[in-house]
Amino acid sequence: MTDRKKVVAIGGGTGLPAVLRGLKKYPVDITAIVTVADDGGSSGKLRNELQIPPPGDIRNVLVSLSDIEPMFEQLLQHRFKTDSGLNGHSLGNLLIAALTSITGDFVKGVRELSRILNVHGQVLPAADQMIALGAVMSDGSIVEGESHIPEVNKRIERVFLKPADIQPLPESVRAIRDADLITFGPGSLYTSVIPNLLVPELADEIARSKARKVYVCNVMTQKGETDHFTASEHIKAIHRHVAHPFIDTIIVNSRPIKVDLLKRYAAEESEPVQIDWEQLNDLGIDVIHAPLIKTAGGVVRHDEEVVGRMLMSLFTEKKV
Repeated sequence: MTDRKKVVAIGGGTGLPAVLRGLKKYPVDITAIVTVADDGGSSGKLRNELQIPPPGDIRNVLVSLSDIEPMFEQLLQHRFKTDSGLNGHSLGNLLIAALTSITGDFVKGVRELSRILNVHGQVLPAADQMIALGAVMSDGSIVEGESHIPEVNKRIERVFLKPADIQPLPESVRAIRDADLITFGPGSLYTSVIPNLLVPELADEIARSKARKVYVCNVMTQKGETDHFTASEHIKAIHRHVAHPFIDTIIVNSRPIKVDLLKRYAAEESEPVQIDWEQLNDLGIDVIHAPLIKTAGGVVRHDEEVVGRMLMSLFTEKKV
């Protein structure tokens, strides 16, 4: 019997769940390492009021990897609209907060909810403590708070965590050491992907790992984070934050986007990420070009089935 391949998926936001939904139907062992630097919305309120890591990205990942009825998924994602203190909170966030209180530990609370939801694989926060994200902008100014960084609309030079001396979870270190494949993104580059790599030791473990390291590239640029970024600039931004460059493969979209959608995104100062083949080749990056997107509700999203299939195809290549 062949050993199951082990995949570590790193990120947060709405992008990471697309990768996980694409992978969970395959016979692989999945570990998701999820950013916990959010300070806005329901997550930010619970973070400040209860002094726990923000649960929002964790919630989305748990739902994406779970086997639950659609109505129960809708229940977990339900956001209260009321004049009371519940306003803006999602039920899933409250459940994670409650389980953290019951177990006395955020990671244990996430583990218990994973068991309840019959999650495929393990979901780990990047840190088991409150952290804050800050950014040094190109003009030397400093912005603190994950939700504030895109709002200043300046080019980001680098991001950093406070405190800087965070200990990675032992489970995360083990998962990276055992991995056959490590993925990053898609999602907000500076506020969902890179923060995970700023946890001391995690990036070093990833660099030492013999697993293939794949960046699932964003399809569109993001105002305030990656304005006018090409595919190679996403890779360069990640590598600027780590001691040893480690990404060897990038998956990029080849499907054209309809004109009406391009106009809608242009109104939000967002544009398709251009694939700069020569620069990617100069970086030594293997480029996988595939029709990655689907459109729903007037937005462009990664097609989880295609992403999953592209990632699984890497196991037939010698690098993995």
